[in-house]
Amino acid sequence: MTDLGLYRHLDEMAPWNDRLQVLEVIGVSDEAPEVKTFTFRSDNQTWFRYKPGQFVTLELPTIEGPLMRTYTLSSSPSRPFSIAVTVKAQAGSAGTRWMFDNLKPGVHVKAYGPAGDFSLHSHPAAKYLFISAGSGVTPMMSMLRWLNDCAPWTDVGFVNCARKPEEIIFRKELELLGSRMPGLTLGFMIEERSSREGWFGHMGRIDAIRLPLLAPDFREREIFCCGPDPFMRAVRQMLEAAGFDMANYHQESFAAPPVEEIPAPFASPAEGGAAEGGVEIPAEAATPIRFSLSDVDADCVAGQTVLQTARASGVRIPAACEFGLCGTCKVKKVSGKVEMSHNGGILDHEIDDGFILACCSKPLTALEIEV
Repeated sequence: MTDLGLYRHLDEMAPWNDRLQVLEVIGVSDEAPEVKTFTFRSDNQTWFRYKPGQFVTLELPTIEGPLMRTYTLSSSPSRPFSIAVTVKAQAGSAGTRWMFDNLKPGVHVKAYGPAGDFSLHSHPAAKYLFISAGSGVTPMMSMLRWLNDCAPWTDVGFVNCARKPEEIIFRKELELLGSRMPGLTLGFMIEERSSREGWFGHMGRIDAIRLPLLAPDFREREIFCCGPDPFMRAVRQMLEAAGFDMANYHQESFAAPPVEEIPAPFASPAEGGAAEGGVEIPAEAATPIRFSLSDVDADCVAGQTVLQTARASGVRIPAACEFGLCGTCKVKKVSGKVEMSHNGGILDHEIDDGFILACCSKPLTALEIEV
């Protein structure tokens, strides 16, 4: 029986706060071989506000200790009472395997986010082309679901590549959307046939010959690409060779970018940092950090980040990517000045409000951190 007491109007609910609330599993469904969708709601009847294409970081309570894993949301913010992640269990994927074995309806997990800038809302255009492979389809599905609910007439080319027909994630839903969205053009491509079902569509891998067949006007579109790194490299090289304007190309990746050297002896502080006393600390000196909520005082040695100092002092700050992308390690800086080199995991207004990413922030003055 449905609990009708759960029903509330949206304006009677507050947005989900990742620092205060946990998620409850309300559904688990199979999408393809070794692919499942996990659907969550807030344990406190809040609603979810995010951009289609963004991701969250789940804290999985494994026996060995908390395991942080980042997953793109496959759900749409146009349906704000729940969120969902669709994950594929690769060989050796400890986090996803744990989810497959342990996440059942009623189980609670902590989550952080949403974060990320891989969204059509960040790059509005008249026409889009979504290119994906494997589980890289998830942000594309989030964006397409939003368009179906809010702007179903949008001109969208949707190209998805898989190894076999049965491995095309969301295939039935995509075909249904193809019959309902007049501007949607679907293009599936597989690498090998299957004994489980027949296939009469495109075969092989996407290349300079096949792309114009799937999207003849691709040069006129805003392109979003997501999939394994070799796949995205191949797509990028193909578009560059075709003379595509790469300012209109966007790809989702959780790989760390190349590390750039920070000039010595000082680096510029992050915007919004209020210096306590205004005296910068020489690079070779230890810098005091006060973790106020934990009642811990620590010294950050030269070259260490706030996160590294916290760990060395027994202070727990959740972290996943550790190169400034996922935003999981976001903490409030009460006072002091830092150098922060992030990769999009924190917004300008959050920096203005005094927040930093602990994984990529190094102190320039004494700090007080609210953790």
